[in-house]
Amino acid sequence: MTHNPDLPTGSKGPLAEGETELSLTNRQGHPITDNQNIRTVGSRGPATLENYHFIEKISHFDRERIPERVVHGRGAGAHGYFEAYGKVGDEPIAKYTRAKLFQEKGKRTPVFVRFSTVIHGIHSPETLRDPRGFATKFYTEDGNWDLVGNNLKIFFIRDAMKFPDMVHAFKPDPVTNLQDMGRFFDFIANTPEATHMITFLFSPWGIPANYRQMQGSGVNTYKWVNAQGEAVLVKYHWEPLQGIRNLTQKEAEEIQGKNFNHATQDLYEAIESGNFPEWELCVQIMSDGDHPELDFDPLDDTKLWPEDKFPFLPVGKMTLNKNPENYFAEVEQAAFGTGVLVDGLDFSDDKMLQGRTFSYSDTQRYRVGTNYLQLPINAPKKHVATNQRDGQMAFYVDIAPGQNPHVNYEPSILGGLQETKREGKPHEPEYNAKLVRAKIDRTNDFAQAGETYRKFEEWEREELIRNLGDGLSVCTPAVREKVIEYLTKADPDYGRRVTEAAKQAAEAKNAGHIGTPAARQGMEIAEELGHKTDGY
Repeated sequence: MTHNPDLPTGSKGPLAEGETELSLTNRQGHPITDNQNIRTVGSRGPATLENYHFIEKISHFDRERIPERVVHGRGAGAHGYFEAYGKVGDEPIAKYTRAKLFQEKGKRTPVFVRFSTVIHGIHSPETLRDPRGFATKFYTEDGNWDLVGNNLKIFFIRDAMKFPDMVHAFKPDPVTNLQDMGRFFDFIANTPEATHMITFLFSPWGIPANYRQMQGSGVNTYKWVNAQGEAVLVKYHWEPLQGIRNLTQKEAEEIQGKNFNHATQDLYEAIESGNFPEWELCVQIMSDGDHPELDFDPLDDTKLWPEDKFPFLPVGKMTLNKNPENYFAEVEQAAFGTGVLVDGLDFSDDKMLQGRTFSYSDTQRYRVGTNYLQLPINAPKKHVATNQRDGQMAFYVDIAPGQNPHVNYEPSILGGLQETKREGKPHEPEYNAKLVRAKIDRTNDFAQAGETYRKFEEWEREELIRNLGDGLSVCTPAVREKVIEYLTKADPDYGRRVTEAAKQAAEAKNAGHIGTPAARQGMEIAEELGHKTDGY
């Protein structure tokens, strides 16, 4: 494997007498002559407090892990590049955006991508039913752009106020520490806009076969801005050139019994063997407005924009061609944020996007540290000069050549940093409305869920019905009936079949057990097959 010159690999200073480049030292540079034994009084102890090498080594080991991401804990990543087509569909891309990375045909921008599961923990199986994260960091000439999304093109909720409650409902029960479909569907029963998302999640689309063969989406609505300051609404979509593959629940369970890291291994081995995965980036474009002719609000992230009205237009291709050299440094410490946009890209008024924009970068400052953008995986590959100073783990200062080191503020006439000249006209949306707490007018929570259900192939519908029936079988009648009411509003056949499936699954469930019939069976099989042995 070739070395990545952008990654730090230790001191480049001179060697001490008797050292080679492979000589072991501690972090102070002291040569280590015995890495097998702590210092003790006699060979049997006790140990003494001045064991500096041991204390440095074990105390660092105690701190090797940073806080796990609250969501998107389990992940895999890879490096590559994005190659622009120079057009959006058949039109010059400059008509819609002045973002430099898109303008020239063949222009390549380095990228790093992190794939993940959303709800489950850092060492959870990659076969579990869960949306998959698809986060891309573009190291552009104007600084970083993070396109942060999921494999599914929609979401459970449309307002960021509900996000902490949603995650709490989907995470393990605070008493049993078990994920509970009763809690999951209790939240869904009070969130009708989630009907569309659960229709995807409980179908085979809820378990992608691997990371290489799944789609990606920005999920939220963004804006593109051209040189005149004119804006359009856009949605981003990654389409895998390897094709799309999903799994049934039974297939996922078979894989899990043999390899619960299968997607990470698949991505690593594909790149290592030269079988570089590729995705085409497509956008949907809509004029900036509320579009009363549609039966939904275009800023509602629980909705799909219909392709017949807003076609997918290709703008470039991404290739992943290099594995990380260190998982922790590059994948675990990689930090993304929906607010990380370059000139020519902008925010829409999507309520979920507005909430994510604060939350994502805020969690990185807590999780990785105040200076997380100084880490090589997160740092832009261009000039950086700021007046930000100090903080935990600051290991260099963003000072410019010729800058007066005494001046860490702006404005100044004493040799400090200066503002950059603006390129292109600013986009200045105009507002004339009251400041309120209110949901959008066109909720239409069920129509697209019904359309999606009817578009599924019959085997996908059968899998969806079976999975929803199993999940709803553990719910209280009130929760189950409310969710089925939503499904029936989406499509009467959908509601009828799930009602029957939930009834059959409930009859198979023994009273006094937590979880689905399959979960109960797993627990009982473990007890039955466990081999007896004497103690030791």
